Amino acid sequence: MLDTGFIHSPHQILRVGEGFDLAAVDPDSTPGFAGTKQDGSRLLAACDGQLSQLQERLFAASRSGAQDSVLLILQGMDTSGKGGIVRHVIGAVDPQGVKHHAFKQPAGEEQMHDFLWRVAVQLPGYGMIGCFDRSHYEDVLVHRVRGLSPAAEIEARYDRINGFESRLAGGGMRIVKVMLHISREEGRARLQERLDRPDKYWKYSPGDVDERRLWDEYMQAYQIALERTSTEHAPWFVVPANRKWYARLAVQQLLLHALQQVGPQWPGPHFDVEVEKQRLAGS
Repeated sequence: MLDTGFIHSPHQILRVGEGFDLAAVDPDSTPGFAGTKQDGSRLLAACDGQLSQLQERLFAASRSGAQDSVLLILQGMDTSGKGGIVRHVIGAVDPQGVKHHAFKQPAGEEQMHDFLWRVAVQLPGYGMIGCFDRSHYEDVLVHRVRGLSPAAEIEARYDRINGFESRLAGGGMRIVKVMLHISREEGRARLQERLDRPDKYWKYSPGDVDERRLWDEYMQAYQIALERTSTEHAPWFVVPANRKWYARLAVQQLLLHALQQVGPQWPGPHFDVEVEKQRLAGS
């Protein structure tokens, strides 16, 4: 860690544990980080190479039979910065080793299956980093707030999600679940910017204002989901996200920790190196 960097590991300080209270998390805060925005930007850039190399090792190891992968799940209210995480964190690694998917409202074939079906078909394969912009958690968040499914069905989904994620973890997948937590005021400011700038119009949806009117209900739905589905094999991390630079840095560090826990190694040669050197020299 840098002297002006993290004094507490994001993996520890941001993790949702027993007694967690979302309302007590200050979206403006930078937990565990003692530096400035400039320090954070430098650390983010300094760690890009480490993240990239770990991703390449993960991919290379899978070519020799390793069955590991990493799945980053990003949740948060509109404008919480999910797209920025994809660009500035995931964007630092080789895109061939990434499987990214943004989940929208279910449509077509997705509506004909169980709510976990569309997630299962987008999971990363061995050696890959998966990144979900929204996920199966929409089926307990939006559905609870909007009353889109019976209450009993929503209640049953928490256990089903836990079982689903437990099976994924048992198969070699490291799951990192992040809620990007912004304040209501910051969300308003970010939407206002989209209305003030013609180059941001495309990102604005009138429906975002409708969702804002249910802010308190969404925070309650998140509290329940975080309590019910933060497990040892698939923990939740709540990242204060009013400061975009901090959110990106924190998620980068969480990904680094997950990859370091996997510990992918470069595969050895399946040929005689010295013989091949001689053959190449004479070619």
